Amino acid sequence: MPELFVELLSEEIPARVQARAAQDLKRLVTNHLVDAGLTYEGAYATATPRRLVLSVQGLPAGSADLREERKGPRVGAPEKALAGFLRAAGLSSIDEAEVKADKKGDFYVATTVKPGRPAETICAEGLEAAVRGFPWPVSMRWGAPSADASSLRWVRPLSAIVATFGADNEDPALLPLDLPVPVRETTVGHRVMGAGPIRVRRLADYQPAMEAARVMIDRERRIAAIEDGAKNAAFALGLSVVEDRRLLEEVAGLVEWPVVLVGRFDEASLSLPDEVIRLTIRENQKCFVTRDGAGALANAFILTANLEAPDGGAAIIAGNERVVRARLADARFFFEQDAKIPLEGFLEKLSAVTFHEKLGSQADRVDRIASLAKLIAGRIGADEALAERAARFAKADLTTQMVGEFPELQGYMGHRYARLHHEDPAVAEAIEAHYRPLGPTDAVPEAPLSVAVALADKLDQLTWLWAAGEKPTGSGDPFALRRAALGIIRIVLHNGLRLPLRDGRGEGLLRDAWGRHAGSDGFEALRGDGADVASASVEASAAFGMAAEPEAFLLDRFVVLQREAGVPAEVVRAVFPALQSVDLVDIANRIAALSAFLANEDGATLMAGYRRATNILRAEEKKDGAPAAGAVDPALLADAAETALASAIEGAGEAVERAVAAEDYAGAMAALAALRAPVDRFFDDVLVNAEDGAVRANRLKLLAALRDVTRQLADFSQIPG
Repeated sequence: MPELFVELLSEEIPARVQARAAQDLKRLVTNHLVDAGLTYEGAYATATPRRLVLSVQGLPAGSADLREERKGPRVGAPEKALAGFLRAAGLSSIDEAEVKADKKGDFYVATTVKPGRPAETICAEGLEAAVRGFPWPVSMRWGAPSADASSLRWVRPLSAIVATFGADNEDPALLPLDLPVPVRETTVGHRVMGAGPIRVRRLADYQPAMEAARVMIDRERRIAAIEDGAKNAAFALGLSVVEDRRLLEEVAGLVEWPVVLVGRFDEASLSLPDEVIRLTIRENQKCFVTRDGAGALANAFILTANLEAPDGGAAIIAGNERVVRARLADARFFFEQDAKIPLEGFLEKLSAVTFHEKLGSQADRVDRIASLAKLIAGRIGADEALAERAARFAKADLTTQMVGEFPELQGYMGHRYARLHHEDPAVAEAIEAHYRPLGPTDAVPEAPLSVAVALADKLDQLTWLWAAGEKPTGSGDPFALRRAALGIIRIVLHNGLRLPLRDGRGEGLLRDAWGRHAGSDGFEALRGDGADVASASVEASAAFGMAAEPEAFLLDRFVVLQREAGVPAEVVRAVFPALQSVDLVDIANRIAALSAFLANEDGATLMAGYRRATNILRAEEKKDGAPAAGAVDPALLADAAETALASAIEGAGEAVERAVAAEDYAGAMAALAALRAPVDRFFDDVLVNAEDGAVRANRLKLLAALRDVTRQLADFSQIPG
């Protein structure tokens, strides 16, 4: 069957967007083919630094004819209706329509056939649309301006397109593309090692031809070649490669013909912290570092060239070694200069570092974090004085030369400098760990001191930036407040911390993070241009209003985390109305018990009865214009089933109340499960809408009592059937 083959040749595509671009090309083209009525057996897409490649195999020669039936008016309908039907169906006479019968009578039906189209035409349309509307994150125009070219943008100048269509047993034809880029049946190989044009027919002969021209087309093959080459080269020296998947994928996007080589740097540079060496070599030269058998970094690094040099790569190695040597010498200078200054010396410079135009300097922020870290430490059993000290030094390394060169090292360098100046090891660890977790898979701080500082940092970030108007939007989150919120949640849950965001008195972590400084002189000094934000927040904090929005935001992030763990959002949100305080550990325990309850037969059956009860209540309360309120009157319980249900509800209510007070949510769910049989019996034996109005009202109160008992645990009405 025919194959569509495409190669889009351009100047170098940034490595970080290549994999996504290949998949976008496949998605855009194949979606168009399917929408146009073409099926296909398989599609393959890949990218190199200079090209996007797509092959769609098993295509038909064209789309099938599309037969459509349009139902018209009933036989005997007025002339005006018949005339409208004929115009819409494109018929000249009613005699061209068929008469078909259904259960409502005889109707006119017009059958039209839309002829299929050649696959080449459909493929050309799809490829043109994909090229003109390609979703590059950043794109550019190039060349002389013209009316046609002005509508075409690409990530880098697009120089040529190969686009062929044909079966295995025929010479494929070029697609007729209407684009301001040359469409050819030939391409080129490696910039240096390739020789002459290469005629392209289809993927099967394209790949070996490009291999001969020193272009490894498949991205995964290049990744594997670099990884295997690096491991083998290191093994030959008795070393191992420090794995770095992100760097591996980036390097594979920089070369079309990977050639792995080994360079060396001065052993004296090994005195630098490991992460400094790794970052220096990775960020400046895109090279891998190695370890010796004892696990220490070695002075060999692995580089990947893009050609087979006549000298075996000696000049390439020498050039890389020269740059690495200079960069590591700079790093040693920065490190040695920083190490001469005690951490207190760096603190003085934080006053000159702006945190936010409305919120002052990093020094102001450190004051807030230190106060909050001390408070949290006292609640979780950590040393308050050490927590305050660790928070004081947490941002000190921001003013070091090393972090100025490599911002990724913030926290890491603070830890190293703290150890150099003989700080308590727990303080040094907290300085580095307070940034964690940085992502969904990053480790969470566990040491009490680290937990206190990390929570204080993230709570301050969330509440104060929120007050300054930097709320996340659908299009951006420049201050990473979503990450801060998720970090707070993960730290609290992972460590089982009973630190409510808000307790029954309106106090809690969020109020602590905001309210403790709202009336301080330091806060008043921040007002300046942000006076409106500041003064409004002072007033709001008094009634906990300031923390309300961040609390809702945190709970939304909590829902997201639970959903990723497999808990439906409706189940999570059903728990919220029953809360007297916002304690994340308590909420998680409630959700676990509710999920287990809903998963067993008792829970599922009781839910069915609950829905029946609430549906009746909803309808009758709407009819009556008022909720079914008040205590059940035992004297009006005429049926044994309703008497039994009233007794069961009373007993369950007391049991649930005791269990919830003891945070025994499994026990509370068990108490609810005991209602299953009496609820079933009630609906089997009792007519709620009795003729006697007083009996009817009493039975509605009984159903309302059932609803109220369940609300101690969750709002079951939010849980879908």
